[in-house]
Amino acid sequence: MDTLLIFLSACLCVFVCVIIVQSEYYYQYTECDSTGARWRVAIPRSPGSCSDLPPPTRGTDCSFSCPAGKFLEMSTQQCTPCAAGSYSLGSGLRFDQWDAIPAGFTSLMEYAAAVFCSHCSSSWTPQGVYLESNRDECTVSLVYAVHLEKQGSVSFTYQYPDNNIFFEFYVQNEQCQEMAQTDDQKWIKVTNNGEWDTHTVSLKSGTNILYWRTTGILVGGKMVKPVLLKNIQIEGVAYTSECFPCRPGWFSPTPGSSSCQPCPSNTYSVKGASSCTPCPEHHYSHEGWPECKERPPCSEKDYFQIHTACDSEGKTQVLYRWVEPKICVENITGAVELPATGQREPCPPCNPGYYNSNDSTCLPCPPGTHSDGTYTCAQCPAGTEPVLGYEYKWWNVLRYIYNNTLFMVPASLSGMTGSEFGRITFVFETICSADCELYFMMVKSTTVVESWEGSKGKQSYSHSMTRNASVTYTWAFQRTNHVRRFIADTVKIYSINLTNVIDGVASACRACALVPQNSQRAGSSCVPCPAGFYIDRDTNRCQECPPNTHLAGRQTYGQDACVACGPGSISNKEHSRCYSDCSFTHTLNNRTLTFDLSALSDVASLTIGPSFTSKGTKYLHLFNISLCGHGRAAVCTDNVTDVSNKDDQSDAAQFVNSVDSFICQSTIIPSDGRGFRMAISSQSISLADTFIGATVDTVLNGVSAEPDLFPENSQDVPDINFFYSSTQVTASCDLGRSSVITVRCNPEKSERGELSVPSSCPAGTCDGCTFHFLWESASACPRCTEDDYHRIEGACKGGVQETLYVWNEPKLCTKGVSLPPRSSSPCEAIALWLKVGVGGGAFVAVLLISLTCYFWKKNKRLEYKYSRLVMSANKECELPAADSCGLAEGEEPDDDVVYAQKPSLLGKLRAIANKEDGESSESVQLKSSQSDRWVLG
Repeated sequence: MDTLLIFLSACLCVFVCVIIVQSEYYYQYTECDSTGARWRVAIPRSPGSCSDLPPPTRGTDCSFSCPAGKFLEMSTQQCTPCAAGSYSLGSGLRFDQWDAIPAGFTSLMEYAAAVFCSHCSSSWTPQGVYLESNRDECTVSLVYAVHLEKQGSVSFTYQYPDNNIFFEFYVQNEQCQEMAQTDDQKWIKVTNNGEWDTHTVSLKSGTNILYWRTTGILVGGKMVKPVLLKNIQIEGVAYTSECFPCRPGWFSPTPGSSSCQPCPSNTYSVKGASSCTPCPEHHYSHEGWPECKERPPCSEKDYFQIHTACDSEGKTQVLYRWVEPKICVENITGAVELPATGQREPCPPCNPGYYNSNDSTCLPCPPGTHSDGTYTCAQCPAGTEPVLGYEYKWWNVLRYIYNNTLFMVPASLSGMTGSEFGRITFVFETICSADCELYFMMVKSTTVVESWEGSKGKQSYSHSMTRNASVTYTWAFQRTNHVRRFIADTVKIYSINLTNVIDGVASACRACALVPQNSQRAGSSCVPCPAGFYIDRDTNRCQECPPNTHLAGRQTYGQDACVACGPGSISNKEHSRCYSDCSFTHTLNNRTLTFDLSALSDVASLTIGPSFTSKGTKYLHLFNISLCGHGRAAVCTDNVTDVSNKDDQSDAAQFVNSVDSFICQSTIIPSDGRGFRMAISSQSISLADTFIGATVDTVLNGVSAEPDLFPENSQDVPDINFFYSSTQVTASCDLGRSSVITVRCNPEKSERGELSVPSSCPAGTCDGCTFHFLWESASACPRCTEDDYHRIEGACKGGVQETLYVWNEPKLCTKGVSLPPRSSSPCEAIALWLKVGVGGGAFVAVLLISLTCYFWKKNKRLEYKYSRLVMSANKECELPAADSCGLAEGEEPDDDVVYAQKPSLLGKLRAIANKEDGESSESVQLKSSQSDRWVLG
């Protein structure tokens, strides 16, 4: 068989050789010379046998090629039509049989991209009609090298349903250099679940090495859906010397075909067939099957139940239908028959917003009317308007959702202000006997909003739409194990409710704002209130919400719809949300601290990691933070999804490519983490849609700052906690996510400061629902006031005294008041001689006073001795000698004190004074001719 032989080595070098098998020899072209000419030569099949060979003949031009449906017959060098059962692309190649990886293709496992992924064994796996990529975190490349004689192209059909696996296509030359490609050529566009798409890239002449590369990212722990690849077609080869037979299950009925067709259901074909053969009795096949399989007996799992539409009498009945395509057999032993039609019974009411017409058909109510489904549509009363939306709770018209059936509801959302434009709520239940999963997704991007694995009891889920855009949602139910005995696995959707839908229907009316009285349209007509206005209950007129309040939710009736903003926050002009103006005031110890956080108002980024998944994929967490929210919002973009939807300018594409909020998070795969030539950003989520408030308290509206997660604040300035919330609930966060940013004064940091997360929670969260950040900055210190500095007065020098002002240490303030300038004031200086004189005089004065006190006390002691001498001399009327009557130095008197009469107060005081001098004293009565008296010694 002729073939284009391609060798793939270290740098994928290419060698082309064309072989035509004859009885004893075959033809081959020589290499093209510089003029583009070549020769056809005959080569013997047995080496060494060179006799009777045809002489060389000038061959066709090197750029020659046959049209599609023909091949080049080397013996005649003429284009010949392909026989029935085969096909040819002329100057192209097609690969559509994947029972095995075709010759020339190589599946490469890239180990160097992942540090711990040496145990990976993934590859592109042939599955008959397509190739399947890896499902794990390893990086796998499908490689094919081809030499083109002229400019050509490559196109392939693919399924790419999961953006958690990165799918890229690129081309290299023979020097292994990547050729220039645009992003939309390199990054493949995501497809809807179950749909196939085609990607085409132009190729240059010469050697082209084609790479189909996939990398799964299992950061969330869920298995990714693989990429499916089929029908690879390459244009630009010089010629084809043979036709390709149709693969089994396909056929080509006429000669000269450029393609084959799949066999219809219940038929089959072998390789190279020109027609299909019907399956034997009790056998079946699907379209394109190469063989038939035996039909199993029918069972209860092979049919399902539906209700007929209501008839003119308002009756319905249960019908049973076979699951299509029907593959079971009824009339054999052990088979069940299709149950009979059920009894006619009254129809359930129509869904809210619909009414029952004369022919018992449910029709939507006309605009301006409403119905709960049980009565005819009625006009809304004056001063009210219909509440538009969709509510499905009766399924007698829509077919029962079973197995893998998809049910889609379009939602065009408009008319709301604030962070929520609409909401979709549904009640569901999954019943699984094997592995299964329910997906709730956005169409176009196939972004999975939420998913549930295994059996789940009856429960409700609600999703909020935060942008004014049209979006379509889909529910997909998938079994991981595709064994037929698990066909009974089902998902039941009991009700679906959508709010604020353009062209929706209404089941009720609500109060609306009337046209102002001074308007020419005055009356009962309703008008929409401007942004930030509510409907006054008394006048039904639009009134603006009070300052620093915002409209909460969808209710705008009554002033209580205007909810006050939290502490430390204000509302925007439209009263749609609250934010911080980057200023904060707090009173501490009778002192008012004023904070200016404007230096922190720009969006800040924090990258955490690297972390590694179970198979070694390196990834980072990127947080974008808008602390105050009054400027630019924090935006996180999925760059792969963005590239994939580059040509999709619909509202849905804009809806899912990025998220913007106060705080958002993306998972980043660095360029060296998987060998990408650019960093990959994916799984972008919003962590903070609403600003709750800013306070020094650690708890606000049920959200805790958890101060123990960070090092203790050693400064005297309190931390400021900014609280945020996200109302979007998840499977693990029933109340939605919340975030706390703790702003701390740190003079050692710059004005922009530094962001960090708790060391005990390196991903920023310990429970997956509440995220904590610490922002240390010099700008987080209060504004400086007069209390933050003190005055120092210098010495008086030359009649001048200087006064300085210095900051208190440590300085815990910024901006605000400045230090007063250095000042000088006159002062009086004292001369040195005067200082010495004054000092000497003071010393002399003290000395004189001390001597005076000493001699006065000495004199008092002498007076005492003399008085004792006198008393002794006068005793018995005799005067003894002085040396026998006086007390010697230090001698103590022995006489007792005798009081002749009560002493006076002055006498007592003198007696006490004498005792303090260390001398004893006594009183005696002197007998003399004089009048009696007291003598106190």
